[in-house]
Amino acid sequence: MASKSKKSKVFSALEVANICGVVNQTAINWIKAGHLKAYTTPGGQFRVTPEDLADFMEKRGSEIPEVLQNALDDRKVVQSKSLIIVDDDKGLNTVIKLYIEKNFPGIKIYQAYDGFEAGTVMAQKKPGFVILDLDLPGVDGFSLCKKLKTDPMFANPYVVVVTALKEPDIAERVNALECNYFLTKPLSMEKIGAMVNQWFNMKPAE
Repeated sequence: MASKSKKSKVFSALEVANICGVVNQTAINWIKAGHLKAYTTPGGQFRVTPEDLADFMEKRGSEIPEVLQNALDDRKVVQSKSLIIVDDDKGLNTVIKLYIEKNFPGIKIYQAYDGFEAGTVMAQKKPGFVILDLDLPGVDGFSLCKKLKTDPMFANPYVVVVTALKEPDIAERVNALECNYFLTKPLSMEKIGAMVNQWFNMKPAE
């Protein structure tokens, strides 16, 4: 069983090259051309998350090697059994929390009521699953979602965006965030439960 203190693995360009069976410059070229998603360290080095590398390899029809699968599994351990509900509607926030507590009692649940609080909790706790309202005080949900999906500090959580916003272009704006799922209010607890079950591989409590 993996240690709870295990750090979330990311790969250097050289490690990517070794995994893919190419020379280092080829991996760098993939990154610079935008074919392989990566971020840059303060020292100017490329880093690639296991999820982005796996997505890249799957699109190329390559088999996922053991070292990459292990890294994916380790990140699941880092993120395992915790989620955060981010909604300034405290009543709805609590309803979702109680529903998940009742049906999935093994999951640690965090709550946040504005964007600033959510960012702090997620940076510290790194929950693997985020239920995120877009219309938040402080840091708005659009900015927060983008940060969750691009900043490796948050370990690329599964993000379910929820909103009561009715703007004509809301679907297009949400799609640009690269969130994993989009729900409109009023929410279906059954849909949330199905997604929680799929991510954590947990059956609802009897």
